[in-house]
Amino acid sequence: MKCSTLLAMLLACASLATLPAAPVYASINGMSLGASYDAQHANVTFRVYSSHATRIALYLYASGYGAQESATYVMSNVGNGVWAVTVPVSSIQAAGITGAIYYGYRAWGPNWPYSTSWGKGSQAGFLSDVDASGNRFNPNKLLLDPYALEMSQDPLNTSNQNGNVFASGASYRTIDSGTYAPKGIVLAPSGQSVGTKPTRAQKDDVIYEVNVRGFTEQDSSIPAAYRGTYRGAGLKASYLASLGVTAVEFLPVQETQNDANDVVPNSSANQNYWGYMTEDYFAPDRRYAYNKAAGGPTAEFQAMVQAFHNAGIKVYMDVVYNHTAEGGSWSNTDPTTATIYSWRGLDNATYYELTSGNQYFYDNTGTGANYNTYNTVAQNLIVDSLAYWSNTMGVDGFRFDLAPVLGNSCLNGAYQSAAPNCPNGGFNFDVADANVAINRILREFTVRPAAGGSGLDLFAEPWAIGGNSYQLGGFPAGWSEWNGAFRDSLRQAQNELGSMTISIGQDANDFSGSSNLFQASGRSPWNSINFMDVHDGLTLNDVYACNGSNNNQAWPYGPSDGGTSSNYSWDQGMSAGTGTAFDQRRAARTGMAFEMLSAGTPLMQGGDEYLRSLRCNNNAYNLDSTANWLTNSWTTDQSNFYNFAQRLIAFRRAHPALRPSTWYSSSQVVWYQPNGSVANSSYWNNTSNYAIAYTINGPSLGDANSIYVAYNGWSGSVTFTLPAPPSGTQWYRVTDTCNWNDGANTFVTPGNEALIGGAGTTYGQCGQSLLLLISK
Repeated sequence: MKCSTLLAMLLACASLATLPAAPVYASINGMSLGASYDAQHANVTFRVYSSHATRIALYLYASGYGAQESATYVMSNVGNGVWAVTVPVSSIQAAGITGAIYYGYRAWGPNWPYSTSWGKGSQAGFLSDVDASGNRFNPNKLLLDPYALEMSQDPLNTSNQNGNVFASGASYRTIDSGTYAPKGIVLAPSGQSVGTKPTRAQKDDVIYEVNVRGFTEQDSSIPAAYRGTYRGAGLKASYLASLGVTAVEFLPVQETQNDANDVVPNSSANQNYWGYMTEDYFAPDRRYAYNKAAGGPTAEFQAMVQAFHNAGIKVYMDVVYNHTAEGGSWSNTDPTTATIYSWRGLDNATYYELTSGNQYFYDNTGTGANYNTYNTVAQNLIVDSLAYWSNTMGVDGFRFDLAPVLGNSCLNGAYQSAAPNCPNGGFNFDVADANVAINRILREFTVRPAAGGSGLDLFAEPWAIGGNSYQLGGFPAGWSEWNGAFRDSLRQAQNELGSMTISIGQDANDFSGSSNLFQASGRSPWNSINFMDVHDGLTLNDVYACNGSNNNQAWPYGPSDGGTSSNYSWDQGMSAGTGTAFDQRRAARTGMAFEMLSAGTPLMQGGDEYLRSLRCNNNAYNLDSTANWLTNSWTTDQSNFYNFAQRLIAFRRAHPALRPSTWYSSSQVVWYQPNGSVANSSYWNNTSNYAIAYTINGPSLGDANSIYVAYNGWSGSVTFTLPAPPSGTQWYRVTDTCNWNDGANTFVTPGNEALIGGAGTTYGQCGQSLLLLISK
């Protein structure tokens, strides 16, 4: 995720927080937080955490929006910061709530003590919006339960566009948010199956990253009512299986601020398409559900997971535990005004990392406030949420947005004795600290073994903002990482020749699993998540069709703000009149071949298989539009590229030599200069060399074939002299990404490989292309 101006009130620059040392609890919801029925469905118990509250009241509603409460109950402090009340279902029904039970909390504390004269919209008892300890209690703001399993609606939606309703500060503190606020929904356990989880080793996976809504919203193969939903996504399981994908990774599906996306037609105003503004870490986003009734989103998500599992496909989630939708303070000069939906109004200093003065928030996320990942109770929520999505919802793995924040060993300034490795507060990524969240996650969950089996696959986005937050290669064993260096160095090799120094040695390292990043920490090639593009940046097509980004376009391709300036993209000379669409497709084929033929776990973006374009927009976080949704209506060239992608993925899956569980040995991979001699140090160290070839000894890796790959990074043709194939075999061509081979059969099907020859055979390879041979 990159910083944007999504909802300006949430994106203020921030500061830092304090928090009292919290006791250690059992790993999986040891405090039994949330709302739950008893076994007989006769009572509902509500439990919420607040270490600083002096009074909490439960408010029950018959509907989620626009209605006044039907009943209220004062909760009891039952110890260890937990507040609880048990309410008979008969009493709830007598209050007029005969359907789904909606609920929220109001909380008082040191900065706003309870007064008997207080009423909704009153200032009775008020002392300050934020006190010296960082408390931000405000009983005029109805608070969402952080453990709510479903949520009624987003704060901003088609009926309410006024974010001021949820704010503190002199201008807003007496606005009562009760009728507008998102409510939790009390759910009974779902009976929906999630199927049998695949146990495939991660090294054998091909990951497909996509937005649930965009996956099917304009897919004519899906019934119109199901498009853009979990149900619609589940109907695409057979499509992904036929493409060869083994894991689907969804952009955030936990409730996020996106109900306002369609308020202003044909506009990006207030839109949040990617979903990196989490409002509830347990609730599936209701916008993506066909069945929006209470319990519907949960059961529908589970049914979607079952559909993918039945097709042998894992389901991964992109999760955002580094910040919340509440953001930071609205101004870096006035600490009093901030958004209060949930965590901030219950226990600001527990859930956020405050500055030493407790008035502002530290921010390494670009959205205003770090989630307080080193605090035990805040950390419990992360663990409890992951356990719920894995155990109840059936999810097989998680991609952690801005994951270095989960390695932060800093607490609030007043409690540094509990964070000895961070004496000054702020941010300190410390993998050696057993108490950081990334290490706790490893303790609490089983990571899938290298050879496969039960467990979770864990993926870190290894960068955040500021401090020592760029940690590519810095995570401990058990974690895989998005390899941004793979993307950057190989894009540079393709698109920056003549503008940058290109290292063929770096390219070789990328092809063989990035040992420079992962081997020293005891990890394996498959811990490198290899990608050429993801949601955050240009699409695969646009990497080779755009000279940088163009985000200031008219709807539906923009306008979007933000985005990186380091795209390493090039239109292959098209705008200069020296390139053609053939050149762009050649470059795209080569780029996809990089990620699918390299050691590691390949990740592709949804739509790459047909060269989807966003017309150079590289930060389309705010476009819930036809341009950002996938389509199943393709041109001939797009269909041809699909054939290439499908066959390339099938080749990877058919050849275990491309999926090593450990690092290649010198006898398994041999590197060659174009003239056929083995590459030596003088060749590697010469930055004027832009071509390399290598063989993989297939039989030593359980593969029936050996493999030869040649990459010509020069702009002109290079002649490669082939080494000897295994005894009794010759080299056969599987694909050549050059322009002459453009079409439906660029990548041949097994059995149709063309004979090239044996040792000493020469092959003329066009510029900026890749050749793939197998021994037969």
